[in-house]
Amino acid sequence: MHRFAVRLAIAMAVLLLSACATTPQAPVNLADETFKQGGTKIGVVMTSVPKSDFSYPGAACLLCMAAASMANSSLIDHTRTLPNDDLKGLKKEISDLLTNKKMQAKVIDEPLVLKDLPSFPKKIDFAPKDFAAFASRYDIDLLYVVQIDSVGISRTYSAYVPTGDPKGMVTGAGYLIDLHTNKYEWFQPVSVSKSADGAWDEPPKFPGLSNAYFQAIELARDAFKAPLTQ
Repeated sequence: MHRFAVRLAIAMAVLLLSACATTPQAPVNLADETFKQGGTKIGVVMTSVPKSDFSYPGAACLLCMAAASMANSSLIDHTRTLPNDDLKGLKKEISDLLTNKKMQAKVIDEPLVLKDLPSFPKKIDFAPKDFAAFASRYDIDLLYVVQIDSVGISRTYSAYVPTGDPKGMVTGAGYLIDLHTNKYEWFQPVSVSKSADGAWDEPPKFPGLSNAYFQAIELARDAFKAPLTQ
């Protein structure tokens, strides 16, 4: 009986872990002919750009987070003053690049709110949210999405102890969706980090690290536009 109970507990634990596990979407390469046909109606939409902030992944417990926050208080304050306006013009730039490729590009003014979209059945290389409504609402066939999840400065920790220097970072994903199928025509995770070229610990303005932050933004901009500039 005891062995049966142990086996049952193990089986339940395995099922629970399997249910909780999610496989990240792998990159999807853009087919060569996608932008060579001309005349395709493509909308360009973007999530709201979050305010620049400081993160300390790996400082998992409450006391660890408090210690990391205290140790980096000056840098946290500075990070929150850094502008990220260079990300906000991406929609227009992408639209212009599409127009140069003879596409019928349309900028969608309102920010994309992913949590408000209905879910789509889980399938490999299909978006987990249903974007179909964009087709009729904007009279488009494809949707070019710029999803920005975080921007700022990050420093990794192991509990209370930093495991590296702070870095400028941007995370998110760029993708192109066929609105008739909800399938990814292109998908690229964006996770950019950039170290300071020299010293980083120069309060209160942190010039070296601030420069790394702006370099990370520029690298992220290139990643979001990659299929249109290659």
